[in-house]
Amino acid sequence: MKNDDFFEDLKELDFDIAEPNADHEDRFLEKLNTKNKAPKKGKLRKLWIPLSSIAAALVIAFLAFGNIFSTPVFAKESGLAAVSPKMKETQDFYSTLIERELKSLEGERSPKTNKIINDALVQLENLEKEYNKLKKDLLESGQDQRVIYAMINNFQKRIDLLNQVLNQIQTIKQLKTQENETNII
Repeated sequence: MKNDDFFEDLKELDFDIAEPNADHEDRFLEKLNTKNKAPKKGKLRKLWIPLSSIAAALVIAFLAFGNIFSTPVFAKESGLAAVSPKMKETQDFYSTLIERELKSLEGERSPKTNKIINDALVQLENLEKEYNKLKKDLLESGQDQRVIYAMINNFQKRIDLLNQVLNQIQTIKQLKTQENETNII
């Protein structure tokens, strides 16, 4: 019974039951053949994204490894060490000397010397900033001798500054002991 109702509902619908034209099949096969021969845009589009990402990765890798392999061994170092082994020794010497002087300076810290030491540290920081600029100049100038001399001069200025501050601290200590001495006659 239920099936009869279903078929009755279908009879009420207006279906197009006309026969297609005689050349319909030929036209359909012709369209089908031309589609199979034409390049498929979807596949090319799907390949474009992975291929472009691979190309981008290769370019980045080339730039990264190209910079690593094209620079000399000492260029990985910074400052004077990038110039030559002798300059690396010079930089190490000055750096060690400056570190030693800084430790001495910190050992002399007291309420009377605090201001002098803090001022010296600010001046050292300015010299460090100047040195960083010189490092950039060294890379850009292709190891210009004037820049190398300026870098060595910067190290010497730091050491001179630290020596001056240590001398001032020694003077302050001597004045303190002289003030505290009592004269016995």
